[in-house]
Amino acid sequence: MNAGISLAIAIRVVRQLRRDPRTIILLLVIPALLEALMYWVFDANEAVFQRIGVPLLGIFPLVMMFLVSSITMLRERSSGTLERLMTLPVSRLDLLAGYAIAFTAVAALQVLVASAVSFWLLGLESHGSVAAIIALAMLNAVLGVALGLFVSAFARTEFQAVQFMPIFIMPQIIVCGLFTPRGAMAPALDWLSNIFPMSYSYEALSLVAAGNSGELTLFRDILVVIAFAVVALAAGAATLPRRTPYPAVM
Repeated sequence: MNAGISLAIAIRVVRQLRRDPRTIILLLVIPALLEALMYWVFDANEAVFQRIGVPLLGIFPLVMMFLVSSITMLRERSSGTLERLMTLPVSRLDLLAGYAIAFTAVAALQVLVASAVSFWLLGLESHGSVAAIIALAMLNAVLGVALGLFVSAFARTEFQAVQFMPIFIMPQIIVCGLFTPRGAMAPALDWLSNIFPMSYSYEALSLVAAGNSGELTLFRDILVVIAFAVVALAAGAATLPRRTPYPAVM
């Protein structure tokens, strides 16, 4: 892997995103609006918002970056841009690392905006470090980018890429512990939740929010999330074709 090549690709992607202000506004504003929506939904039961508000700061960026990165990578493939890049002395890992760096930079701004709105305007409280929560939320966004880049290899159209959302992401949201503790689920669902990365990212954010930053479970969860992100990027690089096997989508 060549860091200089990856950085150059990241700069190209960021410049491309800058030419699409609507996407930038969408990425920066939607997570904060969703957090505010949850605040108003539980207006009569603030304790629920205080319980789920911090974990949602990690879930929303993960979901958003999964969608954006998968669709963007597919668009690069279908337009022929990716194929032209692959004719250069660029490895698959360099390419995916460049995209990951670019989207991670956008995700950092996304998390900062959502966190500022949640803690300063919505009154979200945490017994743990706010800086640690922001760092974990950014890690979740990186995981979303890695997973999005990985699944884009299995889609032929942007519509197919979007279909991975209900197939790949929604089950994780349902069984990660957001609605009910994982131990209270049916045994099969509890077992299933153990193989989903979002379960560990949710648990890590919950532990920090509760002030349990010194628990070994937290460090295990962080390592699992990092491992999932690394494996997803490596798998995405391994499955990335050097030639687009189908006509460009207009």
